[in-house]
Amino acid sequence: MRGAGRATFAAVMLLLLGVLNVIYGIAALDKASLLVNDTRLILTNLNTMGWVTIILGAIQLIGGFSLLGGNTFGRIIGVIGGTLGAVGAMIGMGGAFPWWSLAVFILCIWVTWGIIVLGEDDDLTV
Repeated sequence: MRGAGRATFAAVMLLLLGVLNVIYGIAALDKASLLVNDTRLILTNLNTMGWVTIILGAIQLIGGFSLLGGNTFGRIIGVIGGTLGAVGAMIGMGGAFPWWSLAVFILCIWVTWGIIVLGEDDDLTV
């Protein structure tokens, strides 16, 4: 299948993004000063931000595990999780670590692209 290696890479990166988002969500629920550092956030309530981030991480984890299993459900949830992760990274761009948010944004876009281009082999018979 064309793009199977890329899809496996995307699934592993989706799992990594999911774990990181769950960790960031727990840190936000704990009101860690790492997330604010005298900056304004879109979601000013860290409790809300924490739960949104944990739910996003759970969606990404479900999509990553399902994509590793080769399910179509994993492709759909993976694209949704990658897209929402990219939007979340753009929202967090003005936070304490803008370069980290940019890296997560690029990784989410790459994961989404890797899942979308997965397809059948090209028929090269003449």
